[in-house]
Amino acid sequence: MKAVHDSVRLSPEGQKLAAGVRAGERATLARAITLIESKRADHQKTARALVQSLLPATGKAVRVGITGAPGVGKSTMIDTLGTLLTGKGHKVAVLAIDPSSVRTGGSILGDKTRMARLANDDNAFIRPSPAAGTLGGVAAKTRETMLVCEAAGYDVVLVETVGIGQSETAVADMTDFFLALMLPGAGDELQGIKKGVVELADMIAVNKADGDNVTRARQAAAEYRAALHILTARSPTWTPPVLTCSASTGDGVEALWANVLDHRKKLIATGEIAARRREQQVKWMWSMFDDHLRERIHSDRALRSRLPRIEGDVAAGTLSPAVAVDEIAQALGVARD
Repeated sequence: MKAVHDSVRLSPEGQKLAAGVRAGERATLARAITLIESKRADHQKTARALVQSLLPATGKAVRVGITGAPGVGKSTMIDTLGTLLTGKGHKVAVLAIDPSSVRTGGSILGDKTRMARLANDDNAFIRPSPAAGTLGGVAAKTRETMLVCEAAGYDVVLVETVGIGQSETAVADMTDFFLALMLPGAGDELQGIKKGVVELADMIAVNKADGDNVTRARQAAAEYRAALHILTARSPTWTPPVLTCSASTGDGVEALWANVLDHRKKLIATGEIAARRREQQVKWMWSMFDDHLRERIHSDRALRSRLPRIEGDVAAGTLSPAVAVDEIAQALGVARD
């Protein structure tokens, strides 16, 4: 039986798009990403073939996920770190996973003025998350976008999560290094920190360590170090460091990047980066499959008309969720035994 990917062929227009992406043409890269984000079936088909054709040119970038509560200074940190990296000769892509876009249609990175230097840097590319769909769908599109950016020659990809909850796990599941930004003054912040986020973190950076905040930031860093001792690190090779920095002044940002590179060097040597990426790729395959099934459900008119009744019966307790799933699966032609 012939594998599906053996028959994936790019149209002449798709081939031109792929060539432009490989040549690093920014306008072509933007068009390719718009194609990936499109909901049109013909666009999705072309996008799948495009990403497949570009796969050999991907995988070489340093992938860094960045999270933190609103107001912690993520945008300023990305602007400062990204500018530092482009100054070192890197090409930097900035992507976002914004759960609020799922609910409101907005995107936090729509206003690039918050990253004014990077927005005007020829060696940087800023792209907000898609503005619709489930979190899984948004994250899947972000991952495809990351691959296309890598094929375009961007050797550092910064993926920002601007929400809470599952979005952090989504970002950790597509990056090599996960940075958690924290505010000075441990106290209440330490009490409110989510254990899951800290366990995902490869480094904690207490931002805004400048002016009157320096002492408070150092105290917070000491508290976070103590908290990390009782948690299990993601890697047996790497103990997550805790440092203080100031995105607004640039203090500590060079050290932050040095830790990212040290982590990469150590985990490449042990094979953990490669293993992590293999696991991520399989996980994303199933995530996209789940999203595909949801799309099938909502595109099937007959089934869509039955869903309110099925949901109502489940809510009323007259139909068990398991039997409801069987009914939906049967309508899709994937009935269980």
